[in-house]
Amino acid sequence: MTAVDNIEKDENVIWHQHAVDKTFRAEQKQQRPALLWFTGLSGSGKSTVAGALEHELARLGYHTYLLDGDNVRHGLCRDLGFSDHDRRENIRRVGEVAKLMTDAGLIVLSAFISPFREERQLVRDLLPEGEFLEVYVDTPLEVCEARDPKGLYKKARAGEIKAFTGISSAYEAPENPEIHLKTDEGSVGDQVNRCLAQLRRAGVIR
Repeated sequence: MTAVDNIEKDENVIWHQHAVDKTFRAEQKQQRPALLWFTGLSGSGKSTVAGALEHELARLGYHTYLLDGDNVRHGLCRDLGFSDHDRRENIRRVGEVAKLMTDAGLIVLSAFISPFREERQLVRDLLPEGEFLEVYVDTPLEVCEARDPKGLYKKARAGEIKAFTGISSAYEAPENPEIHLKTDEGSVGDQVNRCLAQLRRAGVIR
């Protein structure tokens, strides 16, 4: 439990329901809001696949927004470190932002390591049933480490980064993800097509 969990809501703070609601915004955009939560090790390909999928959805005429793990730490979460407490708060904030974006009728894509099942469940619980789609970007550690696009694994192995997921900190793989991708098998285009197929089965896109 974080400090935020202990904060009591002010009884004078009341949710105001406006005339233009989520249903109206979704119908206006002719799509069903959803949050695709890409999770996996650093270097697994989360941002690459999420970015390619967003590009294809935009090309097809859908309204989207991509929340990237590094990008949010430049602003919304720049005051947070990488302790378990800060990681949880990072995900909580992103989950709340994603919830607002789905309320706006958007298809939201998020790319975060989010190593713990509990924190991913925290976000799932914010949304209506069926609106959260967990996307497990399942890439072997040795492949991620060989890619090492930011040189983080090298630093972690040298002891320069503490509590690094996959090396000195655990990663809890999803048990029943809505979408399971193996990025060392097939191209980025193949991964995008698998996501699109699941989105159609789920009724998010036509």
